[in-house]
Amino acid sequence: MHMKLSCLMIALAFAGAAQAGTPRQNEAATARHLAALTAGAKPQLSALTLFFSRMPKGGDLHHHYSGSVYAEHYLPWIDQQGWCVDKQSYRITTDQAVAASQRALAPPARTCLSSAEVLADDFTYRELLQRWSSKDFDNHGAIQPPPDRQFFQTFGYFGPVSNVNFNTGLLQLKARAVAENVGYIETMFKMAPPFKNDALDAAFATTAGNDAALTAQLRAAVAALERDPAFGAGLADYVGKIEAAAAGVDDADFTMRYQVYVLRLLQPSQVFSSMLAGFKAASMNPLIVGVNIVGQESNHVSMRDYSLHMKMFQFLKAVYPDVKLALHAGELALGDVPPEGMAFHIDEALRLAGADRIGHGLDLAHESNALGIMKSMRERGVPVEVNLTSNAFISGIRDENHPVTLYRKYGVPMVISTDDAGVTRHNLSREYVLFASRYKPAYAEIKKISYNSLRYAFLDEANRKRLIRQLDARYAKFEAEMAALRPVRQ
Repeated sequence: MHMKLSCLMIALAFAGAAQAGTPRQNEAATARHLAALTAGAKPQLSALTLFFSRMPKGGDLHHHYSGSVYAEHYLPWIDQQGWCVDKQSYRITTDQAVAASQRALAPPARTCLSSAEVLADDFTYRELLQRWSSKDFDNHGAIQPPPDRQFFQTFGYFGPVSNVNFNTGLLQLKARAVAENVGYIETMFKMAPPFKNDALDAAFATTAGNDAALTAQLRAAVAALERDPAFGAGLADYVGKIEAAAAGVDDADFTMRYQVYVLRLLQPSQVFSSMLAGFKAASMNPLIVGVNIVGQESNHVSMRDYSLHMKMFQFLKAVYPDVKLALHAGELALGDVPPEGMAFHIDEALRLAGADRIGHGLDLAHESNALGIMKSMRERGVPVEVNLTSNAFISGIRDENHPVTLYRKYGVPMVISTDDAGVTRHNLSREYVLFASRYKPAYAEIKKISYNSLRYAFLDEANRKRLIRQLDARYAKFEAEMAALRPVRQ
C-alpha cells in the first residue's frame, strides 16, 4: 500500500507540469531548483545529472567525429570489412587475406579475432576498451601510459574502422544527441587531403621571419595546386564523401554540419595543401561550414611550425574571407613545453589567423597578452569552446586551475562541448554537470551558454533562427516541467 501511494504521489508531482505558471514564473522556479542542487560544499550530482539530461543544450560545437563514436560501436564494423583484431596488440588487421587465414584456424591458434570472439572473452574485451578509450584508466592498477599519450594513442587503434561506415556513425551520434536533448552538432569530420611537396618544404625553411617571401611562396603554391589534376580530383572526392555521409542525418528536429580539419603534425607543404583544400571545400558546399586544425599541440612539429600555420591561415583567410575558423589553440598545460612555448598560441590564433572560435584555450594565464586576448574575444564575440572532461584527462586541468574562471570573470563568451566523448566516455549532459557542480553558475548563465552554442555556430542565418526557435520551445517545456517538479519523501 505504501509503495502504491508513493508511486501515485510521484505521478501527481510530474503531472503538475500541466498546472505550471507563466513562462517567467517557470524560468524563475527552474533557477531556484538549480541553485538548490548546487548549494553547499557537496552539490547533488545525481539530481544535477537528471536536470541536465533533460535540459535542452542547443548544440555541441567542439566535437570530433572519430573520437565521439564509442569503441563498442566500432567493434562490429570490423567484421563488415573482413578485418580482425590482433589479440596481442589489439590493433586492427586490415589485410583480408590474413584475416581469412586466421578465421580458418581453431582456437587457441587463432590470434586475430572477430568482434564476436572479442566479445566472448571478457578479458580481451576489457583490454580492448582500455586501449581504444579511457575505460578504467582512473580505477585500475595496471601499468599505463601518461594520460595525454593514452588519449592520442587510441586513434591509432580504431583509426582504420573510423574511416568506414560514416553514415552509420553519424546516425549513431545523432541518436545519442537527440536522446539527451541536443538539436545541433558541428563535427570535425574528416581531414582535408594533403599533398607533399619537398621543394616547397625546403623553401619554407628559408623564409623564417620574412613574411613577404612567405606570402610569395604561398601564392605560388596555390597556383601550382590549382593546376594539379590530382589536387582537384582529391578535393572533389573529399566533398563527395561528406555529402554521401550526411545523407539522411538532418531532419526537422536535428541538424548536423561539418568542419574540415588539417593535421598540424605533417610537413608544411602537406599542412598548407590540406588547408587550401579545406578552405575550398567550405566554399563549395553549405554542409561544410568551417576549417579547423588538430593534433597534439605539444608535439615537436606542432610547436616548431605553430606560427607558420597561423600565417598560412592568415593568407587563406584573406583569399576566402567568408570561411569560418574554429582553431585548437593553447591546449597546453605548464610542463608540457617550456614556459615560453605557452606565451602566444591563443594570441596568434586570434591576431594572425583570425579565428572565429577558440578551442580549449587552456594556456590563457600563461599568454603574454592574456588581458588583450580576453578583451579581443569579448569585443569581437569570439567564444572559447570549453571541454572540461578532456581538459582534466589529457592535461590535468580542472576545478579552480581551469581558465574557465578567467573567461567568466572577464566576460568572454563561452560554449560547453564534448571534444571526444567516445574516447573519454561521457556526453554533453555530463559536461554541464561538471560546469554547474564546480563553478555554481546561476541558471541564467547556463541558459545563455546553451543558446551560445547556436548563436556562435557556423550556420546560415535562416537555420540559426530556426534552431533558436526550436530551442525556445524546448526550454518552455523543460521549465514548465521543472517548475512543477516536487520532491516526494519516502
